[in-house]
Amino acid sequence: MSTQKGDRLNWLVRHLPEGLPVDAAWLSAQGYTANLLRKYVASGWLERPVPRVYVRPRGPVAWQPIVVSLQTLLQHDLVVGGRTALELQGFAHYLRHKTTAVHLHGPRKPPTWLDGLLPDLEFAYRNDGKLFRKQRASTAPHSLDPEVRAARARPDSIVTQPWGQWNWPLMLSGPERAFLELLNELPEHESFHQADVLMDGLSTLSPTRLQKLLVDCKSVKVKRLFFFFADRHRHAWLKRLDRDAVDLGKGKRMIVKGGRFDATHMITVPGSLDGVQ
Repeated sequence: MSTQKGDRLNWLVRHLPEGLPVDAAWLSAQGYTANLLRKYVASGWLERPVPRVYVRPRGPVAWQPIVVSLQTLLQHDLVVGGRTALELQGFAHYLRHKTTAVHLHGPRKPPTWLDGLLPDLEFAYRNDGKLFRKQRASTAPHSLDPEVRAARARPDSIVTQPWGQWNWPLMLSGPERAFLELLNELPEHESFHQADVLMDGLSTLSPTRLQKLLVDCKSVKVKRLFFFFADRHRHAWLKRLDRDAVDLGKGKRMIVKGGRFDATHMITVPGSLDGVQ
């Protein structure tokens, strides 16, 4: 019996890295009983930050290893998107300095226990099927093993960024996709001014990826807003986009009340972007 218990603990050390939280269902699937988990918690091998969630202790919990665990060990089709993805890739460092929300995009909601892990941080979920037809947040099966990751085919609008001293793979929307996701938050959760400042710094976007995403995008609002901001900043990649291949819909769209009507893009926008918060 003692050898069996030792084997169990050794397996956990090998397959559950420190700092990556998993839920009780994952551990149960590996053969760990509730009684054994209680013993591990009592001995300090595991911590239980919230009900049904366990982690091998490694200092304060950060949001990145939580998402890495969701994407790899727990196999959820979720990517970091929108503003958060832009911040991680260095495009939004001049806006907010403190992360108060992590934007997750995918076909299904993350587990409910996620909200209790970091009380000062919101995990904001969006169903990416409402924005894209084919360019979905396909991450699973995803692995901590780099050789396994290299064999998986995913949309090129999704990138992997190493995080932490072990270079754990954090999957997120590339800048082209992330900016469209951010535009989808206008005007309720993001501002025209912030989108305008961001577009000013997006001079290195890939026209090939942009074209593919714009053709695949379901939202007329997002596509018209994209060209509105792109025309304001006239980056070199804009000349390589085929607008005729993008369905921009028909008729006017009122995006903000009391704004001015932009006849080129058939949308109502703020009268002036200067000073808009």
